[in-house]
Amino acid sequence: MIEQRGGAARFVAADLGDADAVAALAEQVGPVEVLVNNGGFCAWGPTASTGAGTIDALFAVNVRAPFLLVGALAPMMAERGHGSIINISSMAAALGLPGGAPCAAAMAAINGLTRAWAAEYSGAGVRVNAVAPGPVYTNPAYEEFITGLGATNLMHRAAQPEEIAEVVAFLASEGSSYITGTILAADGGRTAI
Repeated sequence: MIEQRGGAARFVAADLGDADAVAALAEQVGPVEVLVNNGGFCAWGPTASTGAGTIDALFAVNVRAPFLLVGALAPMMAERGHGSIINISSMAAALGLPGGAPCAAAMAAINGLTRAWAAEYSGAGVRVNAVAPGPVYTNPAYEEFITGLGATNLMHRAAQPEEIAEVVAFLASEGSSYITGTILAADGGRTAI
């Protein structure tokens, strides 16, 4: 889609769990204008039965990988004096949901990193924000769960992926040039109630 709209894009694979691979990725791709930290997953279940391996995996994917990417790419943005970093969080960071402690912990970490990175890089022209979606239809295997969760928000529905993508595109655009350090809720009003 990027190339269809006149932009340039290419895919570069890297093991984001490996700090050396992230550094090599940064060197290979060079300066970037926009970094969207969107890789991640949430685990749901009772705290007592959630194993350490699950917590380790959650933090490796949702927190450690974005931390390494920002450390490798944000300095180049700051040197050029502009850029946008957008982290994907979740409404789970702001709500107490039964079985949601694992996801809440990882997403709260992302929200904290978003604010800290905004404080660290915004003075150099790099905006750092997060989008905190509510339930989104991203996996057909969880459609019933997502529909039920969506029914609890003010709009009584879950989001389509395109609706969240539009929010990310806005934060990447010049239309959001005065926004940084913000956790933007795109959750159908769920965190408002």
